[in-house]
Amino acid sequence: MSGFDYDLFVIGAGSGGVRASRVAASHGARVAVAEEHRVGGTCVIRGCVPKKLLVYGAHFAEDLKDARKFGWDVPDCRFDWNVLRDNVLGEVDRLEGLYGQTLDNHKVKVFKTRATIVGPQKVQLADGTELTAERILVATGGWPFVPEFPGSEYAITSNEVFHLETLPKRIVIAGGGYIANEFAGIFNEFGSKVTIVNRGDAILRGYDEQIRDRLLQISMTKGIEFRFNAPFQSIEKNGDGSLTVHLDNCDPIVADAVLVATGRAPNTKGLGLEEVGVELDAKGAIKVDETNQSSVPSIYAVGDVTDRIQLTPVAIREGQAFADSVYGGQPTVVDYKNVPSAVFSHPPIGAVGMTEAEARNKLGSVRVYTSDFRAMKNVLAGRNERALYKMVVNAATDQVVGLHMIGPDAPEILQAAAVAVKAGLTKADFDATVALHPSMAEELVLLK
Repeated sequence: MSGFDYDLFVIGAGSGGVRASRVAASHGARVAVAEEHRVGGTCVIRGCVPKKLLVYGAHFAEDLKDARKFGWDVPDCRFDWNVLRDNVLGEVDRLEGLYGQTLDNHKVKVFKTRATIVGPQKVQLADGTELTAERILVATGGWPFVPEFPGSEYAITSNEVFHLETLPKRIVIAGGGYIANEFAGIFNEFGSKVTIVNRGDAILRGYDEQIRDRLLQISMTKGIEFRFNAPFQSIEKNGDGSLTVHLDNCDPIVADAVLVATGRAPNTKGLGLEEVGVELDAKGAIKVDETNQSSVPSIYAVGDVTDRIQLTPVAIREGQAFADSVYGGQPTVVDYKNVPSAVFSHPPIGAVGMTEAEARNKLGSVRVYTSDFRAMKNVLAGRNERALYKMVVNAATDQVVGLHMIGPDAPEILQAAAVAVKAGLTKADFDATVALHPSMAEELVLLK
């Protein structure tokens, strides 16, 4: 038995922190975790899970219309935001309970309060209680970044959007990343007038150019408006409660809500990290090595707070690797190559590996195969919306180095296809696989 109160003290009970806590405890460590908000973190409470439930809800808008072409006598339907919102929040409550139960089952002590670091092996709770631990793991995730401008206090972020009292008839969404495009699709299907405002000239930087151009085209066809190269000047609150958004290079826009989705910053402010010698980068992220160890040997970090790849499954992998390495006698290093990702836009995007531009810059000679088609369901429904699948191949080795897709169920298909890219399979391996017909996924083995 060590002379510390705990073997491991975790700050943050999100996906990475919970995984590290329960695995370390299963290896025999005495573990405590502090969470100042709600157990489950961004993904479960105010991110991936409630967002995906809203995405499901949004899909019914088109599904109900399409059903008529398939013989169903569907009357005109009315959408009730309050019903969906409350059901989603109820599911979040249920999941939070399960996360807490998991920690309890592994005998992890949970402090539902803020904790800060006051020494290399000491933390302080909000009530002043000080506790010691042989190791401290920071897993506080990220926090929405809101630029400072006059009236910015009238904007909401992805933290608050799930709690809106009423569905806005008009909403301005600031940003061009995945959060902005996902909520644009959601609110547009719910019947809101949506305008995306981006200070740059493109959406979804980091995704393949053809795929993001296709999303832009489809989004505009669905009625979503875009304003590019339009930084915010100010937001003015009007007498009727509406908001007037003033922009550079654009006319003002009147809206009922403004959602700022301009990225997430590592949640490190006020934790006492720099005071004890933990090095942070220019964005405030904790610098760690491949074992998740910071510049202070007793302090580690996993997840978005390190700003490596801001994805929940990555944080979970990092938490698992930390616990197995330190407490399980199983040295593990996370492999960050070919990590799949998705944008749950409308339609969704799935991607893994290098984009065409990245492959050309890195490999020089590449071959590109595409399939541009209408899903069978869209054909009968009378929708002109087209899916696009794209495969990037190293011309020298025939190895598939990138897959990029936009269309119905693209993320579901991409997850399985990502295994092939991760395994280093070739275009010939895809060609040798018999197509599963009729399916959208069969296009992956029929690419020309």
